[in-house]
Order: sequence, then C-alpha cells, then structure tokens
Amino acid sequence: MEFGIFDVIRIIGALGFFIFGMKVMSESLQLVAGAGMRRVLGTMTTNRYTGVLTGFLITAILQSSSATTVMTVSFVNAGLISLVESAGVMMGANIGTTITGWLVSLIGFKVKISAYALPIIAVGFPMLFSSKERNKKWGEVLIGFALLFMGLGELKDAVPDIKNNPEVLSFLNEFTDPGLLTRLMFVGVGTLLTVIVQSSSAAMTLTIVLTTQGLPLDIAAAMVLGENIGTTVTAELASLIANVHAKRSARIHSLFNLIGVTWMVIIMPYYLDGLEWFLSLFFSDAASSNNFALAAFHTAFNLTNVLLLIAFVPQLVSLATKSVKSKGDDDEEFKLEYISRGVVSSSEIALAEASKEMSKFGELIKKMSGWLFELSEETKDKKINKLIGKIQKMEILTDELDEQINSFMIKISASSLSEKSSVEMRGMLSISNDLERVADIIFRMARDLERKHKSKIKFNDNQNEQLNKLATLVDEAVEIMLANLNKPTKEVHLAGALEKEQEINKYRSKLRKSDLKAVENKDYDVKAGIVFRDIYNGYEKIGDHLINVTEAILGLGIKDEEDLKELEETN
Repeated sequence: MEFGIFDVIRIIGALGFFIFGMKVMSESLQLVAGAGMRRVLGTMTTNRYTGVLTGFLITAILQSSSATTVMTVSFVNAGLISLVESAGVMMGANIGTTITGWLVSLIGFKVKISAYALPIIAVGFPMLFSSKERNKKWGEVLIGFALLFMGLGELKDAVPDIKNNPEVLSFLNEFTDPGLLTRLMFVGVGTLLTVIVQSSSAAMTLTIVLTTQGLPLDIAAAMVLGENIGTTVTAELASLIANVHAKRSARIHSLFNLIGVTWMVIIMPYYLDGLEWFLSLFFSDAASSNNFALAAFHTAFNLTNVLLLIAFVPQLVSLATKSVKSKGDDDEEFKLEYISRGVVSSSEIALAEASKEMSKFGELIKKMSGWLFELSEETKDKKINKLIGKIQKMEILTDELDEQINSFMIKISASSLSEKSSVEMRGMLSISNDLERVADIIFRMARDLERKHKSKIKFNDNQNEQLNKLATLVDEAVEIMLANLNKPTKEVHLAGALEKEQEINKYRSKLRKSDLKAVENKDYDVKAGIVFRDIYNGYEKIGDHLINVTEAILGLGIKDEEDLKELEETN
C-alpha cells in the first residue's frame, strides 16, 4: 500500500477537524455551565477526596482535562483552593479524561454517529439565532458534538488499514520484543504527539483509531502512558508566569503522572495480562477488540494510580514545594501577571480569578492608605523619604496593574459571555479604574505632605485633629470596600458603604466651613491653608471612588457598551 505526503496531510486535517469539534463543544459547555463550574470547584474541594470527585465530574462534563487543570491552577493562583485540594482535582481530572476514550471506542466505532451529524447540526443551527444566550450555547454544543464525530469519521478513513497492509508497520518488527526500552520509546512517542496536538483526548482518539487498524495493544498502551505525561504540559505552561503556588499545583500534576507512568512502564506486560483476563470474564465479546481494551487500560491505569497515590498527597505537595522554590515575598505577593498572560480556558472561569485579583488590588490600596497616615505623623527626613518612595513605587505598580487588567478584561470580553458575566466583567473594569485613581490621589497627597515638610509648614493642633479624624473615616471606608470585594455579590449591601461615604462628605463640608472661617481670622498662614485644603479634598475624593467600587460590585456602575468604551479610552 502506498502512503504518501497527501495521506499524512489528510490525517492531520482529520485530526484538526476532530479537535475543532471538541474545542467548540468543550468551550460552549464551559460557557453554559461556567458559573456552576466555578461554584462546584470552589465548594466541593474541601479535601483531596472530594477534590477527586470534583475533578472527575468537571472533566467528564467539559470533556477536557486541560480545561480542568488550567482552571485548577488558576484557582490555586488566586488563593481560592489549597495545594492539597488542587491535587485531588488533578487526580480526578485524569480519571475524567478517560471518558473520551470510552465515547470514541463504544459509540464512535459501534454507531455511525457521522451519519447523524447533519441532522444534529440541523437541530443546533436554529438555536444559534435564539434570543436567549443559553439556547445559543446549547446550539454550539450540539454542533460541536456533530463536528467531533464527523472528524472521527474522517480520521478513521484517513488512517491506513494496517491489518490488511502489514507493511505499513513493518518497522515495528524490530520491536517485537516488548522490552522496557521499547515501551519507553513509545511513551516518548505518545508524549510528543500530545504536545504537538495540545490535546490528550485527541491523541488518545488517534491511538484508538490506530488500534482498530492493527496497532499492537502493548505499543498503544505505552503511547497512552506518554499521552498522560504530555497533558501535563498545558498546566505547566499556564503556571510559568503565575505565582509560586500555581507553579507548585502544576508540578503536583506532573509528578503524579510521572510517578504513575514510571511504575506502569515497569509492570505493564503483567498489568495488561491481568486486565485481559478480567475483561474476558465480564466482556467476552468486547474484550477481543483492541480499542475496547485500550479504553479499559486508560481508565484502569488512572484509577489505580489515584488509589495508590491519594494517600501520599501531602508528600507530593512537599516534593512540589521543594522543587519549586519561592523567590521571596515578591513571588508570594500580588502581581496581576497571575491572570494576564496565563492560559485561560474559559472567559467565565477567568472572572473568578479576576475577582480575587481585585480584592488583592484593594489590599494594595489599604497599604498605601496606611503609609499615608504614617507619613502625616512622621517628622524624620529619612523615614519620610522611605515612605514617599514606598508610596511612589506602589503607585507605579497600580498604574501597571490597571493597564493590564484593562487589557485582560477587554480580551475576555471579545469572547462570548453571558449577560450576567458581561455585567460582572464591566464592573471589575470599573473597580480597577477606581482603585488606580485612589492610588493616584494618595500619591499626590503624599507629595503635598512632602512639600509641607520641606517648606517647614506646620499645622496647628486643630488641623491635625481634623485630618486624623477624616483619615480614620476613610480607613473605615477602605475596610468596608475590602470586605465587599471578598464577599459573594449576594452578600454585599450598599447601605454600610453609602453611610460611610456620606459621613466623609459631611465631615469634609464641616472642615471646609471651619477652614474658610480660619482663613478669615488668619488663624494660620496661606501656605498651610493650601496644603490643608489639598489634603482634606484628597480624602473626600478617595471616599467617592471607594463607594464607586461597592456600586460596581453590585452592578450599579457600568452596564452598557458606551460606558465600557469610555473606560477603555480613558486608560
């Protein structure tokens, strides 16, 4: 049988067809169940055992272990789940991803799904024009499902018939003895294949198709082990620019798969014999087909690996911690790069991490506010310069954070979002904008205090007491804002924040009246009066932006595209 470059291109095209269908179906499912997936991952990962169940369910539903692992890395990165909890999710994802093999093996080759593909598309296509966003996404799910099995049909036709043309695999005669080196070589082939196609499910599907055409089971099983290693690459890539905890989460996934592949490569001949015996007891007819046996091997291996290693999760966490060293406080603290350049599988899921980043952004504002109060009380040049430097450095960082948050939000807004998530996204864009402006105001006030010190301007006791009281009110407003940023939206109430903002405005008006009276009575000089006014006006402006944050959390701020464009233009 002749097998030329055109045949290779045809296989690549068929594989691309299959991956595209899987991508459409998986991403649409993530959008349909986005908020639900976020809640499940956030609430069902109370320990490593529930984490396994969570990882299995999410991966089985989304049909993408990469989506689950990247989502998990993102959640660890944002501090929503712990390393131990993430280990359970990763293990469950490995079991969940085996569902694809069963779908392909049991349905793809038993039922001619491709014959029903066009009717399925006929059902899904009108749903794309529905006024309800959820119906549109379900239409995309159906179309993606149809495309996936049309791609599988093309793949089966494109792969050469090895059984009737054994010369295609004649080079395997050199590997008739399935020794350790042979198994390792095909583990490498499976790893490389998965890295190239960036989908363990697609690589597994291609391997199953090859087994139906005559690829020996032991070689196919070795390739499947390699595909388990290859799938860890996505999570490792997602963690490259994330914080140390996310890197460790991805490393746990890699260690888990590497350890599993290591012991399986050693005992694989005996394991396959035992599996074949077991299948013959319960599935005598199906067990004779290599594609069924391969799907069973994939599930049995991952399930056995989880049962063996779940008790050693603390040790895996410890090993990951030692292999990924912290670079110090800077690596542990907030940096927006956690979300801005990572691999994000779903816009809906990205919002969960982004909301956590907003609360951390708010914590930076709290730090700056504290430094400003210290600066107002400080009299020593060295300490004043140090505080000014810290505030300036943080202000530069907040400018960068706001810019990157804008870019990130605009990027995810380009994809399909539910109406609720769209409002949530715009609200976070507004929050970032307000927090950055608070940082600007604090820096300007710090410069005012620096000018006051250098010019040897003195406030009288009454001025100092008034500013301290106003600063205390603003600090209380910052605490309310932080509490609201860390609460679920349904638990956030405007009343407390609004009451504090009105209290700030009322006291600032009182200060203004007493200030004008003091100027008339010449109680202090003109320069002191100018700095004093700049400071209390600055505090009042901070209060305005803080109430804006709570309003944006509740969706009372930005709701339409014009407001979004206006924010994009001003940043």
